Amino acid sequence: MITVAVVTLIRATPDEVFDPELDADVHAASMAETRETATTSTGRAALRLGDEVTFTARHFGLTWRMTGRVTEYDRPHRFVDEQVRGPFRRMRHEHLFEPLSGGSTRMTDRIRVDAPLGPVGAVVGRLVLAPYLRSLLEQRAAHIKALTGR
Repeated sequence: MITVAVVTLIRATPDEVFDPELDADVHAASMAETRETATTSTGRAALRLGDEVTFTARHFGLTWRMTGRVTEYDRPHRFVDEQVRGPFRRMRHEHLFEPLSGGSTRMTDRIRVDAPLGPVGAVVGRLVLAPYLRSLLEQRAAHIKALTGR
C-alpha cells in the first residue's frame, strides 16, 4: 500500500474550504493540464455522502477513468472518497479540515492506494506513482488555496 499526505495551510475557515473540495467542477479545473472531466451520478457538481463521480483524464500519455464514491461526510471537518471502479486495486482519499487561529485551516489530503500487478505494481507505485500522486495533490491544494484563501 502507498500512502501520500499533503498538508496545506489556507487563510480561510473550514466552512469556506470544505465545499470547493467537494465540487467536481472545481476538481476538474484544478487538473486542467490533464484535460480532466468529471461526471457526477446526480448531475450536480456539489457532492454529498453516497454520490459518485467519474473522472476521465490523461496521465502518463494514456486516458484513465476512475469512479469514486463519497463514503464518509462530516461537514466541515472531514470527508472520504473511495474508488469503486478504476485502475487501482483500492484507493481511499481522506480530506481533513482543521480550524486554526485567525480563521485559517489546515487542510490535509491523505491518499492510500493499492497498485495493481502485485510486487511489480508495488515497486512502480513507490518509485513512480507516489511522487506523481503527491504532485497532483499539491497542484489541487494550490488551486483550492488560490480560490478560497485571503
